[in-house]
Amino acid sequence: MATKKSTITREKIVSMYMDYTLENNDKPKSVYDFTKMNNFTEAEFYNFFGTIESVEKEVFKMFLEKTVELLQKDQDYETYDMKSKMLSFYFTFFELLSANRSYVTMSLKQHHNELKNLILLSSLRSSFKNYVVGIISDEYRIKQEKFQNFQEKAVQETSWIQLLLTLKFWLEDSSPAFEKTDLYIEKSIKATFELMNITPLDSLIDFGKFIFKEKIHNK
Repeated sequence: MATKKSTITREKIVSMYMDYTLENNDKPKSVYDFTKMNNFTEAEFYNFFGTIESVEKEVFKMFLEKTVELLQKDQDYETYDMKSKMLSFYFTFFELLSANRSYVTMSLKQHHNELKNLILLSSLRSSFKNYVVGIISDEYRIKQEKFQNFQEKAVQETSWIQLLLTLKFWLEDSSPAFEKTDLYIEKSIKATFELMNITPLDSLIDFGKFIFKEKIHNK
């Protein structure tokens, strides 16, 4: 009896791409090589992706999608305020990255030009900004009496920059279980939300001391 061929999905292609990259210490040279090695057709590949580069970008977007999926399984998540949702997002997101650290590190350090590495995060950027808009609470909007569209965009962009800075810190973190990254997340999120509430001083000083200490010790 012939074995039924497994159905190709977006998730399977991404998983095969990550495995290929880690096993060969390089990304596939072409769609032809990639599909031949993994025993599926180019036509099946093109049902989901237009290029190898688009798969590369999809990896980070899927990390975000999985993060949100896990968060929404927690019945208490929807009752959290905006700050607690963001903290939950960060801890879950970086837990997923840590579980795939070999791939993430290889992928984000493949170019000496950091701008080229950032291109890989373009899909993640769009999805993360949508997530941020989704958790801006009515309570926060009421607090900021004249909350306008440009302020919403400012929150999105600020949050994205913060995520990039945290990602950079995590990539350089050599502490056990990345405990320094956890501390970085707690302090940076607290400082950011106090800035948004116009009462930043204590948390900003605390966060500044933490960053200064880390930079001195790492020299």
